[in-house]
Amino acid sequence: MNNLPKFQASERTIYGEIGSSEDNLIREAIGLIESRLRNTEVFSRPDDARRFCQLQIASEPDEYFCCLYLDSQHRLIEFERLFRGTVDGAAVYPRVVARRALELNAAALILTHNHPSGVTEASEADKRITRRLQDALGLMDIRILDHIIVGTSGTSSMAEAGFI
Repeated sequence: MNNLPKFQASERTIYGEIGSSEDNLIREAIGLIESRLRNTEVFSRPDDARRFCQLQIASEPDEYFCCLYLDSQHRLIEFERLFRGTVDGAAVYPRVVARRALELNAAALILTHNHPSGVTEASEADKRITRRLQDALGLMDIRILDHIIVGTSGTSSMAEAGFI
């Protein structure tokens, strides 16, 4: 459960004011959801992936770029937070994403990152890195199924917007 968020007792999040017992309960719930998603075909529906991503990173105060590594049946192999940025961006390195995909023998990926500002619209930088990752991973026959942008009150899908 090292990928799970750590909430501050006095922090205002999408979950409202929470204390340490609520913090632990939320972390356990996210862990349970993640374990149930492994080896099941839940990521064949975009809403499942969106909800999963929102649970993982919506409340983060800094930007995180993450990958859901999937097998050929779109079952979750691993969810990883690869890059941490600041409130307005994160550096993303395609070589790191590709290396990890090969290590895990992933057939497909869902990219996700949060916008701490709450805005879920894809920026030009978001589109550029998605294209670069598609080009790099495409050479290895690894598909990008979606790039989900998470805000505090919702998500947007670059696949549904026609970008992927």
